[in-house]
Amino acid sequence: MFNKPSSLKHTLIKTASVSIIFGIALSGCTNPNTPAGQEGYVFEKPRIFGAGGYRGSLIGPSNYGVSLWRNEVINIDMRPNTYTENFKILANDDLNISFNFHAVIAIKPGTVQEVVEKFGAENWYQRFVRETFRTYVRDEVQKYDSVALKENRTGIADSVETKLKLYLADSPFQINNVVVGNINYPEIVARAVEKKLAAQQLLSEKETQKEIAQKDAEIRIEEAKGIAEAQKIINATLTPNYLQHEAINAQRHMADSPNHTTVYIPVGTNGIPLIKNSK
Repeated sequence: MFNKPSSLKHTLIKTASVSIIFGIALSGCTNPNTPAGQEGYVFEKPRIFGAGGYRGSLIGPSNYGVSLWRNEVINIDMRPNTYTENFKILANDDLNISFNFHAVIAIKPGTVQEVVEKFGAENWYQRFVRETFRTYVRDEVQKYDSVALKENRTGIADSVETKLKLYLADSPFQINNVVVGNINYPEIVARAVEKKLAAQQLLSEKETQKEIAQKDAEIRIEEAKGIAEAQKIINATLTPNYLQHEAINAQRHMADSPNHTTVYIPVGTNGIPLIKNSK
């Protein structure tokens, strides 16, 4: 009879111990999950015994399931993202040019373990891509004078993209596109460009006016040629016989008219009189 309290106490202690252990176990459970568009690197934190490490990967949206171990996840966005770098660089003519450069980069599917273990996980762009990207941009931009940059922006972007693709060929990262953003010139260059454009516009207007004047002159010349040709034809037809014929016809018409008296005064060698009306 004296053993019952001792047995009950032992049972209570055992139950409490089991509850504590079970509570600790539950508190140590994890359920790593990965959202859509990302891949998860599942790893176990080091325990008292064992080194922990990589457990597997997840393709979102998904979860790893409840685990009694201390499993956690590093999620990496695999979708294309735009990475923008701001520059202020001396062009080939020693003028400071400000502009942006944009690179659209994605991570190849199924490479999350490599990204985390070799390229810095979430910091892969800063650690592996950024400085190389900036170097390629500087090298290309400094080949051109400041004014020529806008004219060659497509060629500059293409060259940087080609170099980046070669650099990233054996990595988990892929270049989708590279674009030059706004190019801002110093104020002195902007004013010079404006003056040049205004001068080109004025020159274009002058060329147009010149063409119009040339066309007007050609029209006047053609008109003069026409008048001269007409006069030539008229002069060729005004022979003495023709004039005498016309004068005789005029005299005949006036003689037939009952409304006035006509006096004919012979004059000249051709016998054509001066005609004077007398009331």
